Amino acid sequence: MDFYLLQGLTGLASAASLFLVAAGLTIIFGVARVVNFAHGSFFMLGAYIGVSLMQWLMASPLGPGLGFWLALPIAAIAVGAIGVIFEVAVLRRLYRGDELLPLLASFALVLMLQDVTRLTWGPEEVLGPRAPLLDGSIRMLGGRLPTYDIFLIVLAPLVLGALWLLFHRTRFGVLVRAATDDREMLAALGTDQKLLFTLVFFLGAALAGLGGALQLPRGTANLEMDLAIIAEVFVVVVIGGMGSITGAFLAALLVGLVQAYGLLFIPEATLVLIFLIMAVVLAVRPNGLLGRPLDHGATAHHRGIGWQVDPIPKPLLGVLALLLLAAPLYASDYLVSVIAEFWVLALFASSLYLIMGTGGLVSFGHAALFGTGAYTLAFISVWTGGAVHAWWSGLLLAVVSSAAMGMIIGAIATRRQGVYLAMLTLAAAQILWSLATQWLEVTGGDNGILGLWLPDALRHPAGTYWFMAAISLVGLLLIRRVDRSGLGLSLRAIADAPQRAAMSGLKAWPRHVLIFAIAGAFAGLAGALHALLKGSVFPNDLGIPLSVDALAMLLLGGIGTVTGPIIGAALFFGIKVGFQIIDFWRFILGALIILTCVAAPGGVAAALTGLRQKLRGGSGHA
Repeated sequence: MDFYLLQGLTGLASAASLFLVAAGLTIIFGVARVVNFAHGSFFMLGAYIGVSLMQWLMASPLGPGLGFWLALPIAAIAVGAIGVIFEVAVLRRLYRGDELLPLLASFALVLMLQDVTRLTWGPEEVLGPRAPLLDGSIRMLGGRLPTYDIFLIVLAPLVLGALWLLFHRTRFGVLVRAATDDREMLAALGTDQKLLFTLVFFLGAALAGLGGALQLPRGTANLEMDLAIIAEVFVVVVIGGMGSITGAFLAALLVGLVQAYGLLFIPEATLVLIFLIMAVVLAVRPNGLLGRPLDHGATAHHRGIGWQVDPIPKPLLGVLALLLLAAPLYASDYLVSVIAEFWVLALFASSLYLIMGTGGLVSFGHAALFGTGAYTLAFISVWTGGAVHAWWSGLLLAVVSSAAMGMIIGAIATRRQGVYLAMLTLAAAQILWSLATQWLEVTGGDNGILGLWLPDALRHPAGTYWFMAAISLVGLLLIRRVDRSGLGLSLRAIADAPQRAAMSGLKAWPRHVLIFAIAGAFAGLAGALHALLKGSVFPNDLGIPLSVDALAMLLLGGIGTVTGPIIGAALFFGIKVGFQIIDFWRFILGALIILTCVAAPGGVAAALTGLRQKLRGGSGHA
């Protein structure tokens, strides 16, 4: 029994850093309504800046003791300042637009900070120093518990208490709580919302940086820690309730204990458990443990999108399609393989368009449907021993299985609203990713499943390309057909005026489930094609980065027209491939994404449409 209690204390220590990061994220969301993907990057920066400050200050006349502890608040302030620069320079320009634009901009910041961190500190992980005066351990409960773990366990409730005092006993706290409840009313009373948002972003980023710096005596600073922490932080914030600091504290304790005991009893399912718990909590309490219904559902619902004029005239679009289809006749084998992957990614991004553009919903876990198709084809190939018929039967079953997965996810997620809907889709993707990572006997884990190839007749570059292009083109045309169908019209009516649509007899939930299933079929087809193109499938095909890539392609291109995701895929993938020869290609890609968000918030397609209409109007006036 003592051993289990000791394991629980270790889990509580892990929960302390998790709470600091989650508290920062929930504060930012509560006021600014920004789902900040860069919050994990702030955590990572806190660790890297902290270790540099510790090394410098501990070697200075201040000495190891004072130098270590002084480095912690300085690192937090430095990260908070970086957050302020991002908020003032970028986010402040996006608040009045679509609420998904700040999310896309924060993803761009993740890319930029990855390269900045790697170029500054190098690709190798950096070992943090031991905490002076707390580098020993205490014998208790029949074992030994690190003194620093006890410090973290005590620190977490102290930080919670300090935040409670800040938000309940200061004017700043009153304004923050008022902004969380009703931003419009607060603005009408003359409050400087710009300054308030900036201060809130500073506080949230500083808490994340402090969490990263505090983690150093228990681990290392590395380039993977940003994405590793962000999924857990999202879970904590959603379980606790978006905007609730006390809820984040309770949820962090829950997640820390589940992870600690999960490693003991069911280590092969540890990653799955926390996302299952999130799904169960949301099923029982739709707004989390201590959350309240959100006034703004735009984070997961879009209203009044409507159709936009296609930015590219149909004759020109046809010529471009023919030029792409003829690529094997004039392009190198490498370029042909690159364009083949573009076709697949365009299909993937367009499948997300059905959910967001047509359905007025949002998925943060669209990779779940892509990966389901990829793994289905891989399983069929393995089970049939690579038989000739495996590839086409695998494609068919990939479409069916992904449609079924989309229906299941849609049936559960679309019963919720706001950011909770989006987070349930993220949870579904992470559950599948966790299974793919830990179920080694079936999926191969991180080693993946290899040897997935087309028949010999299609294995040469031209054959593979035309196969990928033909199926993807048919899929894109079918997506356009669905978008303009009666289902698409009814979904847009529901998104534009849900109450009026309900009074007209249009039931939202069955249609939302159906569009998730249809989108799943096309995403699964894209996943299966990608598996055949690459000859392999890995857990990354279910991961958060791929889901964010799909969002980036769609929002870059534009959500108002079916050609938007195709344009976005061309831009995103083209930039990614074109700049990979440069060490800091992520920084360039992130900067271009931010530039697009600021200069063309409706997406490149909307900007091209506006330019086309201006040119047409100008010529007509002349």
